[in-house]
Amino acid sequence: MDKLKMEEMVPGFVITEPGSTVRVKTADWRTFKPVIHYEKCTDCAICWVFCPEPAIEVRTDVEKGKYVINYDYCKGCGVCAHECPTKAIEMVRER
Repeated sequence: MDKLKMEEMVPGFVITEPGSTVRVKTADWRTFKPVIHYEKCTDCAICWVFCPEPAIEVRTDVEKGKYVINYDYCKGCGVCAHECPTKAIEMVRER
């Protein structure tokens, strides 16, 4: 077996194509999920800014609030709940 040259190797643990998680539903292994309590939400967008996945969507066609969690892509990391200044996001155990 021939050895690969350095420039022929595929890097491990590196995102070689930005935005690739949009094509794959990635929430299958989630244990906790974020739930937004809209009565506490001030629409500050901090959850949307800090979410490492495309899981928090900005919506204007919903009655409850401007930010909606897309559970197909949410991995349950809890960054949104941790960063929320009004504690409007609660992490609850997935059923």
